This record gives sequence, structure tokens and C-alpha cells, in this order.
Amino acid sequence: MKNYFYIFLIAMVPLIELRGALPVAYGIHAANPDFNLLWSYVIIAIGNMLPVPFIYLFARKVLEWGKGKKYIGGFFTWCLQKGEKGGKKLQAKAGKGLYWALVLFVGIPLPGTGAWTGTLAASFLDMGFKKSVIAVVGGVVLASVIVGVVCTLGFGAIFGIN
Repeated sequence: MKNYFYIFLIAMVPLIELRGALPVAYGIHAANPDFNLLWSYVIIAIGNMLPVPFIYLFARKVLEWGKGKKYIGGFFTWCLQKGEKGGKKLQAKAGKGLYWALVLFVGIPLPGTGAWTGTLAASFLDMGFKKSVIAVVGGVVLASVIVGVVCTLGFGAIFGIN
């Protein structure tokens, strides 16, 4: 049970999220074959998605509040700039296909992409809560497939996981 909680927490960490939690789950499975990978996917997806509604509804307001504060202002300003830049870049590339662009942005596991950044960008673009959450869920599913394939190929070659 401890391992499931561990990967759940990893999946909630910004910038690490699913793409960090799944390899850990595969590593745990390699060491302990009784560790259920299917359940780990579900737990990781829940952990990755849990912050999304809060990010959409509150992060922008909190970041704008904190950008002028003495100790946290620099970090909050950086987060705001990253969200605005990501949103504008996504909007420019996507045009009317913004929903699918958000799915791909969250789903392709590259540094700086993921549920946190995608949700923040969607809030800056005023995409709408329901549409944003559905797009992020789709992206998380896509990312889990991609990272899962990479982990299976990598760990499978090293440890013989099938």
C-alpha cells in the first residue's frame, strides 16, 4: 500500500507528474512482481488529475495575488509568464483546434508540458472549465500510453517485464 501512495504523491508533483510516477511504478514492479501495474496506472492518473480543478479555478488568482510579494513574487511572476507564454503559443499554433492542441500539449511527455502547465494555459485562454478538464484527461491518457510503452520497452529489456 505504501508504494501506491508513493506513486500517487509523485504524480501530483508539478513538472514530474505522470511521466515521473510511471517509471517509478515500473521499477517497483520489477522489484516486486506482486505490485499491480494496472492499479498503479489508475492511481497515478487520479494523482495527476486531482490538482487540475484547483489549478484551473484558483492558480491564476493566487499567482496574480503573489506576484508583487517580497519573497514569493519572483517565482509567482515566473509561473504567470510561463502560463501566459504557453497559452499564447498554444493559441497561435492551434487556432480553432485549441481543444486538440491542449490534448497533445498535455499528452506528449516533454519537459514543461503536462496537466499542471496545460491547465494553467487553458485558464489563461479562458477555454472553459469542462472543456479544459476533458482535454487534460485525454492528454493524461495519451501520456500514460506513451510513457507506458517507453517503460515497457526500457524496463522490459533490462528486467524482462512483459
